[in-house]
Amino acid sequence: MTAGPRTVFLFPGQGAQHPRMAADLYGENEAFTTTMDKAFTVLDDPALRKVWLQSDPGPLFHDITRAQPLLLSVNYALARTLMAAGVYPDAVLGHSVGEIAAATVAEIFDFADALALLADFVRHYRHAPAGGMLAVAADPDSVRERLSGLDDVVIGAVNGPRQVLVCGGREELRAARQRFLAEAVTCAEVNALQPFHSPLMNQVPSGEVADGHRPGLSAQLRGPQLPMYSGYLGGPLDLHHAIDPEFWLTQPAKPVLFGPALRAVLAAGPCTLVETGPGQSLSALARRTSAVASGESRCVAVLPPRRLAPGADIASLTAALDRLSTSLSTHRAGRTDR
Repeated sequence: MTAGPRTVFLFPGQGAQHPRMAADLYGENEAFTTTMDKAFTVLDDPALRKVWLQSDPGPLFHDITRAQPLLLSVNYALARTLMAAGVYPDAVLGHSVGEIAAATVAEIFDFADALALLADFVRHYRHAPAGGMLAVAADPDSVRERLSGLDDVVIGAVNGPRQVLVCGGREELRAARQRFLAEAVTCAEVNALQPFHSPLMNQVPSGEVADGHRPGLSAQLRGPQLPMYSGYLGGPLDLHHAIDPEFWLTQPAKPVLFGPALRAVLAAGPCTLVETGPGQSLSALARRTSAVASGESRCVAVLPPRRLAPGADIASLTAALDRLSTSLSTHRAGRTDR
């Protein structure tokens, strides 16, 4: 049992990525740099580091082959940076690929195994039909009504009572956007080139389908070593799902219930939510909850909304650590990376 509010790391997913996310820390912060270098070594993609460090890497930066491994790596590297500074989580929650980062911090995976798992489904799901995602400011029921007749567009994520992601193929997603705008429903495109969290992700050409076998993966999975909330279950992650390889391998085609999972986190009592990844999208969602709006819980973002200027990442991290150091427990200071 810890004294004071729990510390909960939140890890963002697809759509949060942006050019040079957290890159100011590379070469300046030892824990961050070491973790990123380990990622680049394991992933063995010579172009990945170069793409990450470019100010204008082009639209393919948002493709699954680039955005997903970089998001996992940056999320986890930031977690290691916080822990190296004495800030340890009492629980974790991730959104989309952020769930794999959360599971790595919870020690369900070793970092290298998490990267290998991600590489497996990137190789598979990159062959899914072209598509994308829209963020819609409306409740799920009214969104479903407006999607009537658009069979390839579904609700892919419920982030809050009036924050929904719809996902699907390009043409029907464009039609959905026109419907929302015609009815004055606020919506915005999310940076993605695949229809994540929709059944279309499973429509991979037969010649490209992987056999589903992941040698040794089941032996590498462990029960979480600290409480983890799952955006795919909408609540706490149980042992059955934690050690089931299919639970992890099929996530890109499954809907995300981040809003319900976040409510479950906050219902367990006061906490400090720490957005441990690029941008501040999860912080924005958290600040709309009654628990954070009332001051019962609070939210701290490690990085700025976007890379505003050289050095902005370092300044934001420093400010976040200053805010966190006054109240957060460091009872897990004996933990080391496996």
